[in-house]
Amino acid sequence: GARPSASAAPGDGRPVHAPRRVSMLRSLYIALFASALPCTSALQLAPLLDANRATIDALPASASELTRLRFAMAYPDAAEANKMFEEQQAWRAGEGAAVVSAAAAAVAAAQAGAGWDNAPVRDAAPHAAAINQYITSSQIATLSTADGDLVFCIRAAALDDAGLMASVSVEELTDFFLYTKEVHSLIADARSAASGRLCRVITCNDLGGLNLAGDASFRNALSASSKAATKLYPSLAGPTLLLNLPFLLQALVSLFKPLFPPAVLERLKFEKANNAPEDLAALLTDAGARKAFLDELQTILA
Repeated sequence: GARPSASAAPGDGRPVHAPRRVSMLRSLYIALFASALPCTSALQLAPLLDANRATIDALPASASELTRLRFAMAYPDAAEANKMFEEQQAWRAGEGAAVVSAAAAAVAAAQAGAGWDNAPVRDAAPHAAAINQYITSSQIATLSTADGDLVFCIRAAALDDAGLMASVSVEELTDFFLYTKEVHSLIADARSAASGRLCRVITCNDLGGLNLAGDASFRNALSASSKAATKLYPSLAGPTLLLNLPFLLQALVSLFKPLFPPAVLERLKFEKANNAPEDLAALLTDAGARKAFLDELQTILA
């Protein structure tokens, strides 16, 4: 199924000073790298369940075994896993209840027909009336790999971040991204249960043409939602691909990459992607473009 998106604001002509570039790199690090599931080819459920059985059994049986597995993989210590599980359940029953219920109803409606209809998911998103004017499948889209993983694609340069953030608050956009995470979680868990393979969400951020002086509040919303998702959706995120970095960001990555923890570098890819379209909607409507893009991603991830 497809996921929402936006269209890019031109730069304001001001020079991009180093502190702003460093701040943006830090925002990208927080927003995209913090919650990734360790890269591994051993994603079959049976051995993962066996390896994490002690922690799984220490978590409340009211949760599905798959949910408990994701927590056990993220928090091997049983006491910590239980603490984080309780915090997640409190959020789902309280502050996040509207997001959880809206996502469940939207996914059910999207699957009611013969295939996937993304309109119910898009329309039920928090603050959809404002956000959907800026976020469409041209800027953000979700694809599927042959193995059943989701590929969450973002074309950052196509987002009119200034217009978007003039219409919604950081908190409202954070709710929107958490709703997206909940939708992804529902789909990934259903696929995992059906296939016997732990399905993940691979983040693919095409930074080609990015306006380095863009609206910081948009990055703040990405950062806030990612921090929350680390706790609320453990072991859901797979590798993160940062594609087609602008020259200045390439230089910063080269400078800071040696400082990244080894565990982060294992799940990060900085690559050029020749088959990433400027309009991500092409990935949903053109089978040839979609295959070329996914084949290229598979090569990058290999």
